[in-house]
Amino acid sequence: MSGFGRKGMTMKICHTLIATLAITAFQPAWAQSGQAASAMDHGTMNMQGGSAPADARDPHAYADGNTLDSGEYAQSGPRQLRLADEHNFGSLLVDRLEHVRTTDGANASAYDLQAWFGRDYDRLVIKAEGDYSQNKLQEARTELLWGHAVANYWDVQLGVRHDSGSGPNRSWLALGVQGLAPYWFEVDATAYMGENGRSALRLAADYALLLTQRLILQPRAEFNLYGKQDPAWNIGSGLSDGTLGLRLRYEFSRQIAPYIGVERVEKFGQTADMARDAGERAGETRWVAGLRFWF
Repeated sequence: MSGFGRKGMTMKICHTLIATLAITAFQPAWAQSGQAASAMDHGTMNMQGGSAPADARDPHAYADGNTLDSGEYAQSGPRQLRLADEHNFGSLLVDRLEHVRTTDGANASAYDLQAWFGRDYDRLVIKAEGDYSQNKLQEARTELLWGHAVANYWDVQLGVRHDSGSGPNRSWLALGVQGLAPYWFEVDATAYMGENGRSALRLAADYALLLTQRLILQPRAEFNLYGKQDPAWNIGSGLSDGTLGLRLRYEFSRQIAPYIGVERVEKFGQTADMARDAGERAGETRWVAGLRFWF
């Protein structure tokens, strides 16, 4: 064999050895051992790593020991498919319970709450909102609705609304939607039909901006429109009034949070004209302080 042939053969053997060493070096430890085949046997793998330690957290502790088979929510008889919308639950959210002070020194109190009871797809919903000042209830809106889930994060609501306060009582049929819009906006839009051809539309939206995990800034907007005049309530047709607010709350827990804020209330069109004719302002700025809680 010539010198060139022997040199070529030597280089080929060196390259083969280098490649073999590189492949071996970059293989995981289990692949380099003789147990590679048994390690890849998924039928014998123990993914949990053995029994849980004696001081491991109880998975049912947060639920007070309640499971689908035991506790106050357990159902008798044969089990249905898990997560089959088979249990009733309830919740109460008091979004606003606040003291209000206007720029001219007037004081008032306000509340805004929502409660529901039922299942994921169908539930009974109660909404209530009102203002109290001068030792009497000035305005209150109470709705009793049936809510049905029609899409992810969205419910259609059908029911009745009753208005009371300083003016004559009014009753309405209500149809609306409520849910979570893209970019985490809470939206509530409801249309109403009342007696004597009255109609109304209420639009409300708010957003929770987390400054920290506990400090939350909440912008809120609400607008009311009416199809015809209602002089007994000093309401004109078209866009009647709107509210823009900003509240800053601190959540001691997710269930309870005091807050402070400011909001601007403005009346428009015929409603503003009626307010001026009655010697009232068409708009005012309000400072608020209150408590938000739910359970």
